[in-house]
Amino acid sequence: MTEQQDPNQLNIEISEEMAEGQYANLAIITHSHAEFVLDFVNVMPGTPKSKVKSRIILTPQHAKRLMKALADNIQKFEAANGLIKDLEEIQIPMQFGGPAAQA
Repeated sequence: MTEQQDPNQLNIEISEEMAEGQYANLAIITHSHAEFVLDFVNVMPGTPKSKVKSRIILTPQHAKRLMKALADNIQKFEAANGLIKDLEEIQIPMQFGGPAAQA
């Protein structure tokens, strides 16, 4: 017997390299009349320069869908784990407990 695939089901593959992901602690969002550009950056204390690790370009409609999906997931996360504190509420030392960087 063969399985019938739902025509609305999306079959998505991910490579091992992509599955590892990229860490980012800064997102820079810009937009034009036709698209939203999300640049994800890993900023390290004591380093004068940081590189964009990933860039995602979305239509305005997909950007709005992403915003709604992210808000929904944050609400579900907070319901299960408690409120996520905003970074402005948390004092983070810029050296993260390590020695000061030197050139």
